[in-house]
Amino acid sequence: MTAQDSATRPTTIAVSNGTLLAGLGVVAFSLTFPSTVWGLESFGPWSLVAVRSVLAALVAGGFLLALRAPLPERRHWAGLAVVAAGVIVGFPLLTTLALQTSSTSHAAVVVGLVPLTTAAFAAVRTGRRPSRTFWLAALAGAAVVIAFTVQQSGGALHSGDVYLFGALVVCAAGYTEGGRLAREFPGWQVIGWALVLTLPLAMAGSAVALAFEPVRLTAHGVIGLAWVAAGSTFFGLYVWYSGMASIGIAKASQLQLAQPLLTLVWSVSLLDEELAPAAPVAAAAVLVCIAVTQRARS
Repeated sequence: MTAQDSATRPTTIAVSNGTLLAGLGVVAFSLTFPSTVWGLESFGPWSLVAVRSVLAALVAGGFLLALRAPLPERRHWAGLAVVAAGVIVGFPLLTTLALQTSSTSHAAVVVGLVPLTTAAFAAVRTGRRPSRTFWLAALAGAAVVIAFTVQQSGGALHSGDVYLFGALVVCAAGYTEGGRLAREFPGWQVIGWALVLTLPLAMAGSAVALAFEPVRLTAHGVIGLAWVAAGSTFFGLYVWYSGMASIGIAKASQLQLAQPLLTLVWSVSLLDEELAPAAPVAAAAVLVCIAVTQRARS
């Protein structure tokens, strides 16, 4: 083995591990919308978002205490606030409100646009400019996902679309800032401290929301709450930010092109929604676009 091979091998392994971690995050996120629909069987939208944040913060706080994680430096707290506002409060709340009137397949339009928006945010925030090939593949992937999901929902706009487009912006900002911070300290600490930062607000919000929104516990409702708290909010964001730190925000974000299609699969199996015949064709086109973005020069 040459010296060049020795230097290349660790880099290749790191990229593969980063892609795997980000991919696990995408799988975890793809279950968020179906789990939210289940959670809404038992909780009101405000209660669901507040309680999920409390539970996720308690899980994260336990990890931080058990592993004696040091407090972030003062210069990191502003970035953690952006993460908290974007992916812990803003995106869950706005999408939960939207899912009261929109189907999961229609809400997937947001996820179809998040990769492109995140890459744009990252280019501005970090100064790293992906190649023209990357942008062309990213635009093509976004176009395929949008065309498919709009066709799947009948092409009609819904009252929840205002919430969905707001969720798109805050999510992209939170992903970008979290990915940037994950280069400075571990991804699990990024999401852990962001969750802890929101705990006082989440506890107050839970107390108020639960007083006004009735709770009707069902098996689906409890499972949905458990997943969006521990699976989507903590585990999903932990592996997602770790993957971003390894392969870069822009490339990791494009793996999310597969998320709407995964969400549709879960919607068929868990919510009895119908899958369009065009789904396999859209899936193949999206996978080609993902492969091009992963190989494109940054």
